[in-house]
Amino acid sequence: MGTQENEQTGVTGRRMLLGAAVLGAGGAVLGLSGTARAAETRHGGGGGGVKSLPKPTIIGHRGASGYRPEHTLGSYQLALDMGADIVEAGDLVPTRDGHLVCRHEPEIGGTTDVADHPEFADRKKTKLLDGVSTTGWFTEDFTLAELKTLRATERIPANRPHNTLYNGRWEIPTFEEVLRWQDEQTRGRGKQVWIYPELKHPTYFRKQGLALEERVAKVLHKHGKDRRNSPVILQSFEPTSVQRLNKLVDNPLVVLLSGATSRPWDFVETGDPRTVADLIKPAGLREIASYAQGIGPTLDLVIPKDANGNLTAPTTLVSDAHKVGLILHPYTMRNENPFLPTNFRKGTDADAYGDVFGAYRTYFATGIDGVFTDNPDTGVLAREDFVNS
Repeated sequence: MGTQENEQTGVTGRRMLLGAAVLGAGGAVLGLSGTARAAETRHGGGGGGVKSLPKPTIIGHRGASGYRPEHTLGSYQLALDMGADIVEAGDLVPTRDGHLVCRHEPEIGGTTDVADHPEFADRKKTKLLDGVSTTGWFTEDFTLAELKTLRATERIPANRPHNTLYNGRWEIPTFEEVLRWQDEQTRGRGKQVWIYPELKHPTYFRKQGLALEERVAKVLHKHGKDRRNSPVILQSFEPTSVQRLNKLVDNPLVVLLSGATSRPWDFVETGDPRTVADLIKPAGLREIASYAQGIGPTLDLVIPKDANGNLTAPTTLVSDAHKVGLILHPYTMRNENPFLPTNFRKGTDADAYGDVFGAYRTYFATGIDGVFTDNPDTGVLAREDFVNS
């Protein structure tokens, strides 16, 4: 997921259960009894491609980033070991020589040890990244060989001090390395491993002559993974990028959606006045369904929060999206207090876990098809609780 994420913070509060009417409505949207949902989860729901995945689908957000530095093979591997149905293996950004690598952002000062490399001190720059002045080191200023001399570090050590134990252990993976890893894991585990790459800042990179969509399509075609039932779902926060992908590959495609008042950066660049609030209206969802198979909304678009950060009543987004055939994979569930709704927090420690199972239960009850999570093991247990309830 991208910088558009809403990483919630706020005051501590006790969990407030939503009313029975809300949970009942969620069950009606799902249209399945607990027993039936459990059977669908066990047997994959039938069919092929995306429809073969369990529901609710547990997606390892940047791997198992609650336990390992994100976007490393160690994080991806652990996500599979913990039972994730899909691994978000790859926020894709380019190198100066045109390779695709996996980093949360093109700025790598916060996710690698680049600052400890004096040979790269002069690469530190300030750039305008989607309208935001950003200072650091950027992948497009490095060759792949240079990036391979760096090692990954924990992005949010204040919330995950335990992850710093693994700083320096893994290098930055390329997209091709991830695809080969996917094949190895599929063979070794005896079942298909799915990945969910995101194209980062497509407009920004296209203006630099480093267009992402064509590069991604070329690599997928090379590996025979550009087909309708290929186990690779592609996503982007820029609708025009997804439209471009729709003409290049047959993979399942997802439009990511940030806060309701925000505008996708490609809309800003082209003068399209619409906001995310427009895109989640029935007409906007119908348009998205003409070129994509799903949406990845922030959780706040599914259940908004009040001024104190407590969950309120669900919106109609789930039912509206399902009416036009779109799946919903909202983002991002995290176990730590600061990232949970206020009414699901416990205590005040920034790295302490709250009542995350209660939060999962409430979000699952809306009928979402899956969820991105930094803690796949927690998500798998929460799903087990939900489908058997």
